[in-house]
This record gives sequence, structure tokens and C-alpha cells, in this order.
Amino acid sequence: MAVSLDDCLVIGVASSALFDLKESHDVFVEQGEEEYRKFQEEHLDDPLSPGVAFSFIKRLLSLNDLGDDGGSSLVEVIVLSHNDPDTGLRVMRSIQHHGLAITRAVFRQGRSPHKFMPAFNMSLFLSGNDDDVRQAVADGHPAGLVLGETVFDSDDTDDLRIAFDFDGVLGSDESERVMQESGLADFHSNEVDKVQVPLMPGPLRDLLAGVNRIQRLEVQRRLEDPTYRIRVHVAIVTARNAPSHERAVRSLKSWGVTVNDAFFLGGVSKVKVLEILKPHIFFDDQTKHLLPASTVAPCVHVPFGVTNTGISRQQQSVNEDGAVEVCS
Repeated sequence: MAVSLDDCLVIGVASSALFDLKESHDVFVEQGEEEYRKFQEEHLDDPLSPGVAFSFIKRLLSLNDLGDDGGSSLVEVIVLSHNDPDTGLRVMRSIQHHGLAITRAVFRQGRSPHKFMPAFNMSLFLSGNDDDVRQAVADGHPAGLVLGETVFDSDDTDDLRIAFDFDGVLGSDESERVMQESGLADFHSNEVDKVQVPLMPGPLRDLLAGVNRIQRLEVQRRLEDPTYRIRVHVAIVTARNAPSHERAVRSLKSWGVTVNDAFFLGGVSKVKVLEILKPHIFFDDQTKHLLPASTVAPCVHVPFGVTNTGISRQQQSVNEDGAVEVCS
């Protein structure tokens, strides 16, 4: 009987997001594919060091202890790689070395593997390859680019803290388009007029829904065992503020998803909040927020919607001083 992943939270992760591949990538760029192959074979038994998404993946996989003994996993992580199976051996050995419960992989020699996401019911693809991520998003798949090289793991608990921007991440870019085209005043007016009309879900709504399923199991465990400590915490960190906050809250409810905390910042720097919140991963659609935030937390760029078109990216660079507020 075939194994079904329909009831799992399935994440696809490229080796470039999971591990630090700078040394091997430099060999590939500077010396070519054959030397890269030799390098990987010579270092087959040298484990790769953790990358930006390592802590998030490790903590996510640890939640499988909430499942029934002998039952299917709650969380499944699958490697999606540009490597062929031969050069991918070092990745799989590194996974084993670090004790990650990852057994499935897709190796596509020199080609992006994102088109196979629906075959595994994936709610997210994380990669360090910008082209792969943009192709995946353009094809309608939920994907994000890990930023920076700093590895954060600031506590010795097994907690998992996830932070999301709202517009263009959990929600569609419908309201962001009004902001970009007409400005802040019209944006707020639009959100008040449509407060009862839920936004369409964005690319990572299903990821949040999968996380919520696990959170409900935690609540049940807590009822059965009052000593159990809740591990998963979810927040939205958004530049929305009153009166536009209400439509965001109502949209979440209409999609059947929940968050534990919400920060409606109204243009206040997200960095200062994230530095205290210390998420193990933060998703945003705008690099103007992510680049400074990547100095305090693992960050993922979701290149979705109007803020990631050519014109909007130019506007973002013009407004880098923060003189113009944004709604994401």
C-alpha cells in the first residue's frame, strides 16, 4: 500500500538552505562541475555545517514526538536538490550525522526540482537559490529564499517560534496593490470599506494551517498532561496598524487559521520586535524589511505579489529611508 503524505505537514528543503555550502559552491563556480564532483567525493565523510534553515527544520521535525507511537509522521521534510544522486550523497550523510529524521529526497541533476512539490503535498520549499524560488512562486508554489549566512540558535529548548508578515505572505497582495498604486490613506480607506470581506489566501496560508494542526495536538497533550509545555508559537509581524488591522484578523479567522501573537507596527522597525521575539524563522515578501532583520533572526524572502515586480522593487529602493510606509 502506498504511503500517503496528505495528513502531514510536508516541507521541501534544498541543501543550500539546510547546510552551509559556501566552500563547495565556491569550488563549483571557480573550478567547474568535475572538480566539484571530486571535492564532494573527497569530503564525503566530512559533515556539512548547519545552514540558515537548519534550526527551523530540526525543531519542526522534533514535533513528531506528538504523534501516535507507530503512526505516520506529523512532519515530513524532503530534500529537493540540484545535485545528482552521486554528489548528493554528502548531503544525505550530513543529514544522518546531525540526527535529522529526513529519509526522502529528490535529486535532479542541474535542474530545479520544485515542479515535484504537488506530488508530495508540500506546503513550503526553502532554498538558497533565488532563481529556483522565483520559478517555484511563478508556477504557483509556496517557496522562500533563505537570506544571509548567519546561523541562529539562541536557546537550548525545543521551542519553535515562527513569524510571518501578513500581506503577500499569509494573505494575497490585493491590499498591497492599493498601497503601491494609491498610497497609505487610500489603503486604510480600502481596508475599512472591505473589513467584512476576507482577503484571498496568500502563498503560506497552507503552511500556517499545517502548523495549526500540530498546535491543536499540543493543546490536547496539555489537557492530558498539565506538565506538558507548549512548544510552538506563531506570530504575525506586520506594518499594518489600526484601522487596517481588523481586516487582517478577520481574514485569518475566515481561512480557519490562528496565530498566538500579532504585532501591528504601523511603520515601526520590525527588526526591534524580531530581536526580542527571536523567531527561528521569519517570512516576509519585502527585502527592505528582511535585509536588516536577517542580522537578528533567520529570514526568508517570499518573492510573491506586487512588491516583487520590477517597478515595485525600484520603488522600494527609492523609499529605503522609510519615508513612505508600506502595509506588508
